[in-house]
Amino acid sequence: MSKPNYVPEYDAIVEVLSQYNEGGAKARSAIMKPAFHEQATIFGVDGDGKLAGGPIQGLFDTIDSVFRPSPEARAAIVRIDIVGTAASARIDTDNISGFSFTDFFNLLKVEGKWTVVSKIYHTHAA
Repeated sequence: MSKPNYVPEYDAIVEVLSQYNEGGAKARSAIMKPAFHEQATIFGVDGDGKLAGGPIQGLFDTIDSVFRPSPEARAAIVRIDIVGTAASARIDTDNISGFSFTDFFNLLKVEGKWTVVSKIYHTHAA
């Protein structure tokens, strides 16, 4: 049985999540795309209370077409939980293209690298 090495794993996950935060603030999906597995998904609830989402490409398309660079955006990694090769994280973001979000990420350590495999989110009222 190997001894857990939490701090390096935590730091590696923070690095992945920072790519997401930077890509959102700069409105450039190319910056955040490496944080996500190619099969990752995104889901949330739309204004009518219905499930919305699907493949992660939908996030990238929205970032590139709807979002604008937001140097005033602020993001906080609120929580990271790690167990072996699985992790979850929460990020709260304010004032990104005029929106505020709470995002929940599921990550897996695949072939030695942490990658986001799913994102669910809540959009806060303006």
